[in-house]
Amino acid sequence: MGLPDADKAATARRDKRMGFLDTIFNAINDLTWGWALIPFLVILGVFFTIASGFAQFRFFKRMFRVLRSDTDADPSKISARAALFVSVGGRVGGGNIAGVAVAITAGGPGAVFWMWAIALVGMCSALIEATLAQLYKRTEPGGDYRGGPARSIIHGLGANYRWLAVIYSVCLIASFAIGFNAFQGNTVAGAALDSLSIPRLYTGIALALATGIIVFGGIHRIAKAADVIVPVMAIGYLAMALLIIVLNLTSLPGVLIDIVANAFGFREAVAGGVGAAIAQGLRRGLFSNEAGLGSAPNVAATAYVRHPVSQGITQSFSVFIDTILICSCTAFIILLGDVYVPGADGVDGVILTQQSMVSHVGSWAQYYLTAAIFLFSFSSIMYNYYLGENALSFLTNSKMAQNALRVAIMAIVFLGAVAPGATFVFSFSDPMMGILAVVNLLALMMLFPVALRIINDYRDQLKSGIKRPVFDPAKFPDLDTDPSAWPDAPKA
Repeated sequence: MGLPDADKAATARRDKRMGFLDTIFNAINDLTWGWALIPFLVILGVFFTIASGFAQFRFFKRMFRVLRSDTDADPSKISARAALFVSVGGRVGGGNIAGVAVAITAGGPGAVFWMWAIALVGMCSALIEATLAQLYKRTEPGGDYRGGPARSIIHGLGANYRWLAVIYSVCLIASFAIGFNAFQGNTVAGAALDSLSIPRLYTGIALALATGIIVFGGIHRIAKAADVIVPVMAIGYLAMALLIIVLNLTSLPGVLIDIVANAFGFREAVAGGVGAAIAQGLRRGLFSNEAGLGSAPNVAATAYVRHPVSQGITQSFSVFIDTILICSCTAFIILLGDVYVPGADGVDGVILTQQSMVSHVGSWAQYYLTAAIFLFSFSSIMYNYYLGENALSFLTNSKMAQNALRVAIMAIVFLGAVAPGATFVFSFSDPMMGILAVVNLLALMMLFPVALRIINDYRDQLKSGIKRPVFDPAKFPDLDTDPSAWPDAPKA
C-alpha cells in the first residue's frame, strides 16, 4: 500500500528542505575546509613561529615539567596537568587511529612527514591561543576559572565584537558538543559490534550512562576521569606501537626513508604524488591536533597556573603528544606491516589499522584496539561536552540550560551509537568547525601583539633568573584582565 498523497507531499517538502540545508552546509564546507582554511592555518602557524622567536622549540624542555606533581598547587583548582590530560583526551581520538590510516592510503607514506611538519608549526598556534585564553580567563563564583576564545574576544577586542564571540560559541556547541559526540558514539558502537559482537543498543545505553555520570560532575569530575583514562590510553597505545617497532626493528630505517622520499616526491606511492602527500598530511594533522581551531583553549583556561604562558607551553605539549607520538604510533603500525597496499582504494581507516595490528601480534590485537577506541572516544566525549558547556555559559548562566545540555549530550551519544544511518543529521559539524576556526584565527591575528607581550614578559623573567615566572596584572593596566584569577601575583 502506498503513502497517501498528503504524506507523499510532506515527505517531498521535508526532502527538499534537507537538500537545501545540505547545499548550504556543503557551500560553507567548501569555502572553509575546501580551499581557504588549511593554507590559512599553515601560514598563520609559520608566522606565529617566526614572530615569537620559535617559542615552541625554545620552551620545549619546560613542557615536560607539567608531568610532575605540583605540591604547591591548590587542590581545589584544576591543575595544569589535569588540563593537559583533558585536552590530550580531546585531541586524541578516532583521527589518531582511522585518520592516519586514511592519510596514508590517500597520500602515501609521505603524508606522515607532513603531519609531523604541521604539528611542529601547530605547537606554536596552540601556545598562542592557550596563552590568550589564560590571560583573559575569569574567576567564577565557586572559584573555578572560565575562559576561551569567546571571552578572549570580549575582553581582548572589546564589547563591539560580542557578535563574533556569539558566532564562535554557537558553532562550538553545534560542531563539538553535538556533531562530534554523535560520531564518537558511532565509532565505539561500531568497534564493539565488529570485534565483540555487542549489539549497538547495549553499547549505546552503557556509553550514555557513563557519559551522564561524568558530565553531571562538571569540570572537576571530567578532570579526575581524564587523569586516569588519558595516561592509560596513551601509555597503552605507545606500548603496543613500541612492541611492534621492536619486532620489526630492522625494517624501521626503510620505513623512515620511505616517509621522507614520498614526502618530497622522490618515490610516488599514490596518484597525485607529493601534492597528495602534502594535502593529506596537513589536513589530517590539523584535524587531529586541532591547533588553531579554537577548541582546546576552552580547557586550557580552567587551569590554575602562575603565568599564562605556562599553560600555553602545556597545550603546545599536548599537540606534540597527539601527533608526534600517538599519530606516529599508528603510522608505524601500518607501514611496518604487509597489509597496507600503496594506491589501494576504498580502504576503511579503522580496518586497515586493525588488520595491520593483527598481522604483527595476532588476532587478540583487534580486542586491544577496540579497548583503545573506547578510551579514545570516551575521553573525546568528555572533552567535547565541556567545550559545549563553556560556550553555553558564555551565552547564558542558566543552570537549567546547562542541565538540558547534559541530558542532550547523553541522548546524542546514544543516538549516534544505536543508529548508524542517523549520523547524517550531524553533517553540519565540519562546516560549523570551519566557521569556528575562521573566527578563532581572526581573533588570534588581532590579539597576537598582546600574546607576544605576555611571552616576552615570561622570557624576561626567565632571563632574570626566576625559575617559575609569575604573571602580574598590574604590569599590564591597559589589558582587561581579572586580578582575582592570579593569586600568586605580587601584592601591591
